Amino acid sequence: MSGISDVRLTLYAQELAREQDITARVNAPKGLSLWGLFQHRRATRRALLTLTDEQLRDIGLSFEQARREGLKPFWRE
Repeated sequence: MSGISDVRLTLYAQELAREQDITARVNAPKGLSLWGLFQHRRATRRALLTLTDEQLRDIGLSFEQARREGLKPFWRE
């Protein structure tokens, strides 16, 4: 591999890491630390599991979609 390719890969990897950090916090309140983000995810995912069918319809989710998201670990995006 040439030196130019290595530089491009390094720069691209940094760009991807920044994009992932931005998308991970899109739905969370601004200014949260990583632990705050985890706590926010945990609370909102637990709340999804308690919604009724009517409430899920209001937000446009099926029972299975809510269940899948609600059972996801807090550290996963």
